[in-house]
Amino acid sequence: MAQCVQSVQELIPDSFVPCVAALCSDEAERLTRLNHLSFAELLKPFSRLTSEATTPWFESYRETFLQSMPASDHEFLNHYLACMLVASSSEAEPVEQFSKLSQEQHRIQHSNDYSYPKWFIPNTLKYYVLLHDVSAGDEQRAESIYEEMKQKYGTQGCYLLKINSRTSNRASDEQIPDPWSQYLQKNSIQNQESYEDGPCTITSNKNSDSNLLSLDGLDNEVKDGLPNNFRAHPLQLDPSSDSSNSIDGPDHVKSASLHETKKANTGIIHGACLTLTDHDRIRQFIQEFTFRGLLPHIEKTIRQLNDQLISRKGLSRSLFSATKKWFSGSKVPEKSINELKNTSGLLYPPEAPELQIRKMADLCFLVQHYDLAYSCYHTAKKDFLNDQAMLYAAGALEMAAVSAFLQPGAPRPYPAHYMDTAIQTYRDICKNMMLAERCVLLSAEILKSQSKYSEAAALLIRLTSEDSDLRSALLLEQAAHCFINMKSPMVRKYAFHMILAGHRFSKAGQKKHALRCYCQAMQVYKGKGWSLAEDHINFTIGRQSYTLRQLDNAVSAFRHILINESKQSAAQQGAFLREYLYVYKNVSQLSPDGPLPQLPLPYINSSATRVFFGHDRRPADGEKQAATHVSLDQEYDSESSQQWRELEEQVVAVVNRGVIPSNFHPTQYCLNSYSDNSRFPLAVVEEPITVEVAFRNPLKVPLLLTDLSLLWKFQPKGVSGEDNEEVKELVKGESEMIGTEVITEFLINSEESKVARLKLFPHHIGELHILGVVYNLGTIQGSVTVDGIGALPGCHTGKHSLSMSVRGRQDLEIQGPRLNNTKEEKTSIKYGPDRRLDPIITEEMPLLEVFFIHFPTGLLCGEIRKAYVEFVNVSKCPLTGLRVVSKRPEFFTFGGNTAALTPLSPSASENCSAYKTVVTDPTSVCTALTSSASSVDFGIGTGSQPEVIPVPLPDTVLLPGASVQLPMWLRGPDEEGVHEINFLFYYESVKKQPKIRHRILRHTAVICTSRSLNVRATVCRSNSLEDEEGRGGNMLVFVDVENTNTSEAGVKEFHIVQVSSSSKHWKLQKSVNLSENKDAKLASREKGKFCFKAIRCKEEEVATQSPEKYTFADIIFGNEQIVSSASPCADFFYRSLSSELKKPQAQSSLHTEKQSIEDAVRLIQKCNEVDLNIVVLWKAYVVEDNKQLILEGQHHVVLHTIGKEAFSYPQKQEPPEMELLKFFRPENTTVSSRPSVEQLSNLIKMSLHYPESFNHPFHQKSLCLVPVTLLLSNCSKADVDVIVDLRHKTTSPEALEIHGSFTWLGQTQYKLQLKSQEIHSLQLKACFVHTGVYNLGTPRVFAKLSDQVTVFETSQQNSMPALIIINNV
Repeated sequence: MAQCVQSVQELIPDSFVPCVAALCSDEAERLTRLNHLSFAELLKPFSRLTSEATTPWFESYRETFLQSMPASDHEFLNHYLACMLVASSSEAEPVEQFSKLSQEQHRIQHSNDYSYPKWFIPNTLKYYVLLHDVSAGDEQRAESIYEEMKQKYGTQGCYLLKINSRTSNRASDEQIPDPWSQYLQKNSIQNQESYEDGPCTITSNKNSDSNLLSLDGLDNEVKDGLPNNFRAHPLQLDPSSDSSNSIDGPDHVKSASLHETKKANTGIIHGACLTLTDHDRIRQFIQEFTFRGLLPHIEKTIRQLNDQLISRKGLSRSLFSATKKWFSGSKVPEKSINELKNTSGLLYPPEAPELQIRKMADLCFLVQHYDLAYSCYHTAKKDFLNDQAMLYAAGALEMAAVSAFLQPGAPRPYPAHYMDTAIQTYRDICKNMMLAERCVLLSAEILKSQSKYSEAAALLIRLTSEDSDLRSALLLEQAAHCFINMKSPMVRKYAFHMILAGHRFSKAGQKKHALRCYCQAMQVYKGKGWSLAEDHINFTIGRQSYTLRQLDNAVSAFRHILINESKQSAAQQGAFLREYLYVYKNVSQLSPDGPLPQLPLPYINSSATRVFFGHDRRPADGEKQAATHVSLDQEYDSESSQQWRELEEQVVAVVNRGVIPSNFHPTQYCLNSYSDNSRFPLAVVEEPITVEVAFRNPLKVPLLLTDLSLLWKFQPKGVSGEDNEEVKELVKGESEMIGTEVITEFLINSEESKVARLKLFPHHIGELHILGVVYNLGTIQGSVTVDGIGALPGCHTGKHSLSMSVRGRQDLEIQGPRLNNTKEEKTSIKYGPDRRLDPIITEEMPLLEVFFIHFPTGLLCGEIRKAYVEFVNVSKCPLTGLRVVSKRPEFFTFGGNTAALTPLSPSASENCSAYKTVVTDPTSVCTALTSSASSVDFGIGTGSQPEVIPVPLPDTVLLPGASVQLPMWLRGPDEEGVHEINFLFYYESVKKQPKIRHRILRHTAVICTSRSLNVRATVCRSNSLEDEEGRGGNMLVFVDVENTNTSEAGVKEFHIVQVSSSSKHWKLQKSVNLSENKDAKLASREKGKFCFKAIRCKEEEVATQSPEKYTFADIIFGNEQIVSSASPCADFFYRSLSSELKKPQAQSSLHTEKQSIEDAVRLIQKCNEVDLNIVVLWKAYVVEDNKQLILEGQHHVVLHTIGKEAFSYPQKQEPPEMELLKFFRPENTTVSSRPSVEQLSNLIKMSLHYPESFNHPFHQKSLCLVPVTLLLSNCSKADVDVIVDLRHKTTSPEALEIHGSFTWLGQTQYKLQLKSQEIHSLQLKACFVHTGVYNLGTPRVFAKLSDQVTVFETSQQNSMPALIIINNV
C-alpha cells in the first residue's frame, strides 16, 4: 500500500480548519490580478504552517473530497468565522470603500436571498486590509490612510499589506519561487474568464491544507444560492477525460478547448510582480491576522457560547425535560435505527441550545481543543438522540469519535461503534452518501493507524455501491492494501479486491488505474494453477493495454491466454484467439517492414522434428514393388536401426578388404531425436530435403495455417568466391539456389497433434540452415460471439473461410543430447549440438531405385520361387560396385558366377521349373547321376563373407537412366511364421566423391512361411562286405520325410522327386528301398522312409578336387533330373552350409608331445565323422482359385556324425535341467584329452560272418564246431594295434545265460596291427554242446594307435548281436 505522507493525527486537523471569507474592492482585485491571482489565491500558500508534500492518487482524492464538503446546517465546521474586507490605497476614498464592503458583507450574511455562504455566528469578525502597490502607489498616502483606519477600527482589526514591489516586465531577471501552482485546480483555471465580469473574485480554495484557516472569496453576483465550489466539483467525473468514450461523443469539442485552455495556462507565471520581501510581508500579514484577529475572536465566541448555554440551559432544558416526562413517562425507551428512520427530517432553529452546544464543540475542534470538543459532542449526541434528530446525532457521533481518538494521551479508547452508527445513519436513514463516505475515510485511517487492518478493510468494502464507480474503486483498492498489510498478509484477498477495484476503475473510465490494479493482481495469481482467473486477468490487461495503445503489452497478455493450457470453453477460446489476432494485426501494421513476429500457436515440439533426405518412395505398380527403403512413415526402431548399421559396416568392410575406414559413419537418411545428430548431415544437390514439423493445437478451436513454408538461410559455395548468405522464406518463381515448397492450407483441429511435411529443393552446393517455419495464423470463420466480440468479416481462401490471420514465424530450436563423458560434463549440465537442421549440400551422386517383380509374400518352408529384380539409375551419374548384403543369405540368390551354372528363363523347362532340369531315361532306375561344382563358383569360399553378394550387373556399371532386370531365386525359410528379411543394396559413384564414398538403399521383405516337409536323416556303417573296390567303408543313409502341412495353403500332396547328396568324400550310390513303389507321394500328415547306400568317392576324384569342390549325386524318382550342382539348387545348398565354410582351416603346428596327443584324438574323432549332406527336392500340388499350381522346393540335412540323427528344420533347445552348485574349484583338465566311448567304438569296425543256422547230429558227435570269420576294419587313417580277446568277460550265472554254453576253440587272444583303412579277417571256431540260439558277439577288441603307448586303450562294444541257431538232426 502506498505509504501516506501524513499521519492520521496530521490528516484530520488539516482537513478541518477555520474558514475565513475575503471581500475585495475592484481596485484591490486589480492589484492582485497583476500576479494572475485572486486575493484568496494570493494568500493560500501562506495560510499553512506546515510544508506541502505530494500525495498518491488516493490521498489526493481523499484530501480533495474532505476539502470540498459542502456547508450544511447540522454542523458548523466549514461555516465562515470571519471576513476580510480588502481595499486598495490607490482608491479615491478607501475608508468609504471599506464601509461599502462592510455593508455588502452584512447584506450577504443577513439577507434571505443567499443560502450560501453560511456564517458561524451573526456577529462575524470583520478584518480590514488596505492593499498597497509598492511599485505604483504613494506610500505616504497609504500610511496616512492606515493611521485613519487604526483610529476607526482599532489596531487589532486592520492591516496595511504592501505588495507588487516590482513590475512584471522585470520578471525574467531573477527566478522567484511559485508556491501557488500546486493550489490552483482545474475549476479555478476554467473560471478565469469570469474574473473580468464582476467587481469581486470567487475561487474555490478548499484544496488548501492549513493548520489555521481556509480563505474564500465572496462574489457579489451569487444569486442562485448554490455554493460556488459546487459549480464544477473537483471529483465530478468529466466524460471528456476518458479517451475511449470521447471519440464520437458530443463533448469532443469541449474537451479539446479545455485541453487548450490548460495548455495555455501552464505558461502563466504566478506572482510575477512579487519579490521575496513581498512573500514575507504576506506571511507576516497572515500571522498578524491569525493571532491578533481570528484566535481572540474564536476565544471570545467560545466564552459567549458557554455563557449562553449556562444561562439558557437551566430554564429551557428543565422545561423541555419536564414536558417530555409528562407526556411520555420518566424513561425514554431506546429505539433502533430502523424505528428512527422517519425522524431524520427534524430541523432546529439557529438559536436552539442543542446547536449552540454543537457550535461550541466545532469551535473547540477547529482550534484543536479535543478534550472540551469531545465532552461537547458527547452532550450534543445525547440531546440529538433524545430528540431523534438522526442527522444531527450522526454528525455528533462522528466528531465525538474523531475527538476521542485525537485527545492527547489517549485517555479513552477509540469508539469505533460511534463511527459505525454514524455511517449506518448517514447511509440508510439520511441517504447522504457523501457524509457516510467522509466517516468511512476518517475511520479507516484511524483503524489503520491502530493496525486494525481487517476492520478497516471491512469498513471500506461496506461503502462500495453501484452509485459511484470511482469511489468504489478507490475504497476496494484501499481494502486490498489493508489485506496485504495485515500481520499475516491475506494475499489472495488482496488480489481478489484488486481485481474488483480494477473492474470499477474501468467502469469509471480510469483505464490506467484499472490496468495497474489488474497487473498487480496478476503477480499473485500467476503460476498458481488458477488458469481461469489468469485468463480473465490477462484478457482484461490485454484489452485495457490496447485501449491505452500499449500494443506490445496487449499482445503479450493475449499470448499468455493462448499458450497456457486453457480450460476455457471452445467459444471463449475462439473469442480470445480472435481478439489476439486483431491486436496482433494492429501491431504488425505499425511496422510492416520489421522482422516477422514470433507466433505462440500452434505449439511445435521441436525435438520431434524429423528430417528426411531423398525422394518419396514410389507406390507399387502392378507386379512391380519398389524397395521399401527409408521413409517418414516408418516408426523408429532401435533394434532395426542397429541391424542396418551392422549390415552397412559388413559391406563396407568387405569393400575395404576387411577393414572399416576410420572416417566411416553409417548412412542416415532420416534424422530424428534418436539418431546421432552431432555431425552436419550430408544432402545431395537436386534431391529434396523433407522436414517433418510436429504441431499441436492446445485450443478447443481449429487453427488454420496458410502459406506454410520453411524459413532457411543458405551459404552457397563456389559462387565467385563470395560467402554471401541468402535468407528466403518463399519461392519467387525464378530458378534460385533453394526451392521452397509452400502448403497453401494446413488445418489443425481442436486439441489435435498433426505433422506437416515441408520440402526444400537444393539446386546448389553449400551450407543450408533451416531456421523455422513461417505462416499465416488464423482460425476458421465462425458465428460465435463471446464477451461482445462478434465474428469479424472474413475472406474466403480456398476450402476454409478464414476469419482473420496474421503472418509470423516460429523458430525450430532443438536441444542436443546431454553430455556425460568427462567429469566436468557429469558434474554440470551441458548439452551437445544437434545439427539435423544444418545439412551440407554436396555434389551430385548416383541414385538407385530397385523394383521387385513377382516377389511373393507367402511361401512354403523350403519352397523355391523365381522372381526378378529391376535396378534403375535415376540420377545423372553412373553407378558401380553394386552389392547386396543380408543377414539371411540362405533366403535368396542371383545365381552362380558363370552362365553355365545359371538356368535360362522359366519358360525353358517343363512346368516352368525354377531349377535346371534334364530329361532322364526311365530305365536308370535308382542309380545316382553324379556331377561336381565348386562353392567358389557360387560366391562362397573358405573365409569369405557369404552375406555380401555382388549383384551381377552387365559391365559392372549402371549408366544414368539405365535399368537392368536380373533373376532372383528365393527359398522359403525353414521355420514357419512371418519373417522380416532385410536387404541392403550398396553402390558407389564411378567418380569418387570426397564427402560421400557410397550410398545405400534398404529393403525389408516380409515373407509368411507355412509348414511343408520335415526331413530327418541318420547314417550308419554297413556291415556287408560287398564293395566294388573290394574295400570297406560303405554307409547306409536313412531318410525320413514327413508331410507336416495342414492343407491351409491348399496343398494336396507332396512328391519327392529327387534325393541328392553333396560331399567332398562321399556320394549316394543307389536307393535300397525294399518297396517297389517308385512314386513317392505324401499326403497330409503322411511319413515316408527312404534308404540309400553311400560310398566313398574314388581316390583320384578326391585328389583332383580343390578344397572347395563338392561331388553331387542325384537319385531321381521321376523322369526329370534336377541338376543339383547348378543354380539355384547348389546356391541354396551352399548357403545352408555357409556357417561351416566360413570356419578357417586349422593350421599345422610343431609336433610337441601335447600336439601329438591332440592329433591322435583328432584322428580318432575323424573316424566318427562323415561330411555327407542330403538335399531332398520336392514338388507340391496346390489348388488355388480352382487352378492347380505346382510348387517346388528343397530341404537340406547336414550329416556330421555316424549314428546321430540330423534334421532339416532347427530344433528347439530344451532348457537345461537344474544342476547342484559346486563349491570347489574344478581341476584343470586338458581339453579333449580323451576321446569319448562312442568315438573309440568307431575306430575299428568289427563284423562276424557265419551261417545263420547250423545242423549238427548231436547223437553222433557231442561237440558241434562252427567256422566263424571275424572281419576287422581300420576306419582311421593311422596304424592301429588291435588285441582280440575271445575269453568271456564274466562268469556270473546271468552272463552264462546270456552267452549260452559255447566256447571259442584255439587261440584265446590275437595281437594284430592294421594299416590305414586296412581290412583283416580272422578264422575262428565256435564249439557248441547243445542245440539252441546263441549270441556269437562275445569277442572283445582292444585298440590303440601304434605310435601311442597306453592311452586310449579301451574295449570295443559291438552293438549288434550275432545270433546263430544250432539244430539237432
